[in-house]
Amino acid sequence: MIGIIIELIISWILLKFIEKKNLSVLGFKVFASRLNNLGTGFLLAAVACSLYHVMTTSFIDNTWVINKEMTVQKILAGIWWVLKSVVFEELLFRGALLYIAIQKLGDKKACILSAICFGFYHWFSYNAFGNPVQMGIIFFMTGIFGYVLAISFAKTQSLYLPIGLHLGWNLFNILVFSNGPLGKQFLMKANDHHLEGIISLIVFLFQIFALPALVYGYFRFFKVCRSND
Repeated sequence: MIGIIIELIISWILLKFIEKKNLSVLGFKVFASRLNNLGTGFLLAAVACSLYHVMTTSFIDNTWVINKEMTVQKILAGIWWVLKSVVFEELLFRGALLYIAIQKLGDKKACILSAICFGFYHWFSYNAFGNPVQMGIIFFMTGIFGYVLAISFAKTQSLYLPIGLHLGWNLFNILVFSNGPLGKQFLMKANDHHLEGIISLIVFLFQIFALPALVYGYFRFFKVCRSND
């Protein structure tokens, strides 16, 4: 939590002295459209993540089972951990630095730069150094996700949509399907059987591109744009 407070202070300083703006340019103020973006982003990410994980067991002799050791306290602790990590990363990669980059470079270049930084960052968080293949996969996956989040900020001029997308994915990926640093959470795979061959590749690609496709559809069909109403 202290890290988030420090981020906000540094963000305020950067915006004030570089752009002569304040934190309001990050779109914190609550509007109906922003709450809709938050909820829709969460839902789209939750659906994409859930479909991916269901697919990892649907074509083999495996299934998802409830972790009987889960407690309300553990669930609440997990939600709090994910929420803090999402807000921290959003303020870092889609906050003041991205806003300033957009003013200097334009939307496209700024979002690409943000995505590259997001990909590099996950080499550290996944401790992937020393394994070039793993580094490449992580950079590709998280870079695309980071670009989607950056574009979401650029199009809405608010952190609500990227936070909704990021929170929806991480909550379901980490807490519901136990795929993250918190270990076994609500659901666990019944055994160690895993996908192989072409089906494995298809499911892998689905994991990467399903959410970007849903977000693209959201932008296209619901005319999501920079708005404060």
